[in-house]
This record gives sequence, structure tokens and C-alpha cells, in this order.
Amino acid sequence: MQMTQSSVGRKILMAVTGLVLLGFVIVHLLGNTSVFVGPDGINAYAEKLHSLGPVVYIFRLVMLAAFAIHIIYGIQLTLENRAASPAKYAIQKRQRATFASSTMIVSGLVLLAFVIYHLLHFTVQVTDPAISAKANLDALGRPDVYLMVVKGFQKIFVSLIYVVSMVFLFLHLSHGAQSFVQTFGLTNANTLPAVNVGGKALSAILLLGYIAIPLLIVIGFVKI
Repeated sequence: MQMTQSSVGRKILMAVTGLVLLGFVIVHLLGNTSVFVGPDGINAYAEKLHSLGPVVYIFRLVMLAAFAIHIIYGIQLTLENRAASPAKYAIQKRQRATFASSTMIVSGLVLLAFVIYHLLHFTVQVTDPAISAKANLDALGRPDVYLMVVKGFQKIFVSLIYVVSMVFLFLHLSHGAQSFVQTFGLTNANTLPAVNVGGKALSAILLLGYIAIPLLIVIGFVKI
């Protein structure tokens, strides 16, 4: 509890939860790419996840807690930073800020809205009940996640939402990676450029991986 009472403690919690969420983003992408195998890929993957029973719900609770902590302290630290604006001082020294770093709160809120939509779309499956995996079974009697994903992304507007959201994810992660290592004092003047390049490279890989799914479905490379 003492960690939450200081800005340093809250930054550490932000960094740790951010790393947890990054791990989920990577694993989630690896699972999603099974859509390229066809129904036997992603439907089998979904069936395996659901067979884990309570483990899945425990995992979801952990991720929900990490997400909530990351959001709450992210907003709190942003408000504290704005309240302590350097404009109050006679001599102001501006640090060079990138577009990604200056829009962290914006990208974070966009991602929050996207996660809510994504859960309603593919987890709760209420945005388009006609193609819901719960309402459609494949040839082996499994919930047809493949059909739901393909038909969902065949709608250009839906694919556009995902692509734009992943661009914001790229922005958020490209600066978040740098913030993580700086929070734990793992950078210096010599290593910071390499950390920046590594963060952007990882973010770019995740961006390309995630947007490849809706784009390849839209152009017909992946279809029913």
C-alpha cells in the first residue's frame, strides 16, 4: 500500500502492469495467428482455452486487475504531472518529447475504448449475434470462432476500427517500453538510443502482426 502513496511507487506499478499487459499482447497475437491455419487452427485453439476451465477465469481476473491498475495510475500520474507544470517557474527547461510520449494518455484511453469493444465483439459476442461462435458450430461441433472472425473482419468499418486501434497500440508501446526501463534505472545516455529502437521495433512487429489479420481477410486472402 505504501507504493501507492508516492509517485515513484505508482510508476513502478505502472511499469510492472505494463509489462504484464505486453506479455498478454504478445501471447494473444500468437494465438490469433492460428486463424491463418483455418477452422482447424483457431477453433481448436479456442476449444483448448475453454477446456482449461477455472484457469481461464483466474487469468482474466489477473489481467483485469493489471489493466485497471495501469489505467488508474496512468490517469493519476498524468494529472499530477500537469498540476506540476514547469510553466510555474521563471526559467523553464523543456525536455524533448516525442509524439508517442506526449499522447500517452490519449492512446491509453483509445485502447481502453477498444478493449471494451473487442470484448463485446469476440468475447461476449453481442455486437453481431448472427455470426457469434456461440450460435454457430463447425463440422466437428466446436464453436465456430473462425467464421465469427472472418465474417466480422469482412466488414470494412470493423476492420478499420481494429487497424486504427492497433496504430494507437503501436504509439503506446513504443514509448511504454522506454518508460519501463527508465523507471527501473536500466538506461543511460549510451543505452537509451538502443532501448528506443528496440521498443519501436517490437511495437512495429506487433502492429504488423495484428493488422495483418483484418487486412488479409478484407482483401480475401483469408475467407470462409
